[in-house]
Amino acid sequence: MRIRFSFRWIPFIATVAVVAIGISLGNWQLRRADEKRAIETRLVERQSVAPLLAGAGIENIDDIEYRRVVVRGEFDRDWPLYLDNRPHAGNAGFYLLMPFKISGSDMHVLIARGWIPLDLHNRARFPLPMTPVGPIEIEGVAIRNPGRVLQLGQHAPLLPGAILQNLTVAEFAAASKFTMQPFVIEQSSDTHDGMVRDWPLPSVGIERHLGYAFQWYALALTAFLFFVVTGYRRGTK
Repeated sequence: MRIRFSFRWIPFIATVAVVAIGISLGNWQLRRADEKRAIETRLVERQSVAPLLAGAGIENIDDIEYRRVVVRGEFDRDWPLYLDNRPHAGNAGFYLLMPFKISGSDMHVLIARGWIPLDLHNRARFPLPMTPVGPIEIEGVAIRNPGRVLQLGQHAPLLPGAILQNLTVAEFAAASKFTMQPFVIEQSSDTHDGMVRDWPLPSVGIERHLGYAFQWYALALTAFLFFVVTGYRRGTK
């Protein structure tokens, strides 16, 4: 019996589509891994230098991102904000954010103060950490925004005490009418408030992206081999 390959357009088009999607998504995962390697390199370089004192002048976010910074002033206790869906060590919780008025100016900077656990019986009730009163010095790492999670429905109105999925500095500035530095400080200094400050590194997950890339490339290869093998099987009938 003569073996031949039977070419059919519909399986061919489906295979091309799957191969193209697999290669495209695999390449995207590799680019994400490269981006995180670049972030990791920048983190090491910028956190090895002395902390920068942030003042009233607006800083360039590209120059200050991932640098250790020090800021002096006091918290605006009337504007707490809670970022939802921020787990820590397998436990659900929130990040507490609060504006910080820089000494001798009207400039503010948004401080990510730390993590607090979720009350599983009442999501709207959680411990209110102690907020220092009066002038204080805060040290931490400057970031563009406090990360993003999947947005579940419409976000709550941006008001004091709001529980939000995501937040940018620009959104907060528009709602509060404060003059803001264009970055958030992930606080590292201890203000004796009991909050957890084990911030996730933005470069975490390189291995995961490489694993996903392998899976997408494997899918593309599998689709191509399936098309070839089943084509020859049809040809034997």
